[in-house]
Amino acid sequence: MDYTRLGNTGLKVSRICLGMMSYGDPGEWDWVLSEDAAEPIVRRAAEAGVTFFDTADVYTSGASEVVTGRLLRKIFARREDYVLATKVYFPVGEAVNDRGLSRKHIHAAIDASLERLGTDYVDLYQIHRWDDETPIEETMEALHEVVKAGKARYLGASSMWAWQFAKAQHVAAANGWTRFVSMQPHYNLLYREEEREMLPLCADQGVGVIPWSPLARGTLARAGQSGEGTARSGSDGRIDYLYDPDNDALILDRVAEVARERRLPAAQVALAWLLGQPGVTAPIVGATKDRHIDDAVAAVSLALTDKERDYLAEPYRAREVRF
Repeated sequence: MDYTRLGNTGLKVSRICLGMMSYGDPGEWDWVLSEDAAEPIVRRAAEAGVTFFDTADVYTSGASEVVTGRLLRKIFARREDYVLATKVYFPVGEAVNDRGLSRKHIHAAIDASLERLGTDYVDLYQIHRWDDETPIEETMEALHEVVKAGKARYLGASSMWAWQFAKAQHVAAANGWTRFVSMQPHYNLLYREEEREMLPLCADQGVGVIPWSPLARGTLARAGQSGEGTARSGSDGRIDYLYDPDNDALILDRVAEVARERRLPAAQVALAWLLGQPGVTAPIVGATKDRHIDDAVAAVSLALTDKERDYLAEPYRAREVRF
């Protein structure tokens, strides 16, 4: 495993981040693993050198945070040995203030997350989306208060328009508040709209990039395969929203072709392409099988040629922005 700094910070993270969304309450989604089923997979990742783990309060109604906290405490000898990230924004209850980025919800949410995770602090506290109903000044000051209280070491953000991210950073800087050190965008071979503005902004400002859905919800991993999809692909309606099979077909064919020539799984090829993109710190990889971990770890040391990289990227055509 390789390690790198998260943006311009001194924080070192593994170049693969294990996404914990797939672990929690199987009763909520049929593709989610229980704690017992998840443990050997998370342990395999840790043994391979993965030290960066990402979850959110909304994943299976908080159960993901509970499982994440338990497993990491069991697997790692010390809290200092891993980097833990979670998120706030989406509804976690029925009350009107159980959502969004108000001061009230942020302070309630971080306390609830820490209790579920069983820790005194998270290393990275991220806003899951932009909140149109809350002034960004209120949000950034509340997040700064979370950091000053010692409940989070760093702040991050996820999918939004580049102008919104720039505005948030400016508000924080102008008031002496804590700025975001990372951006979690939607980015993979099938979706590259972030290359227009968000990624150049992050590069200019020294912000770490930790893409979500690096394998397009498994679509890239199945390139060249025939037959039925997975439990998730059969029940995840956002796949149809985020991707277009007709437009993506040529890219998938090329991923499969390079994988055949290399005699490697398609997942390794697609992840190696993403890991080689300028500014990318650590893709957030979901894993429900041992081979998902093995492919992700192997991709870190897989160097594609310039010709292969260009061949994979060439068919892409602009599409609507999807968060």
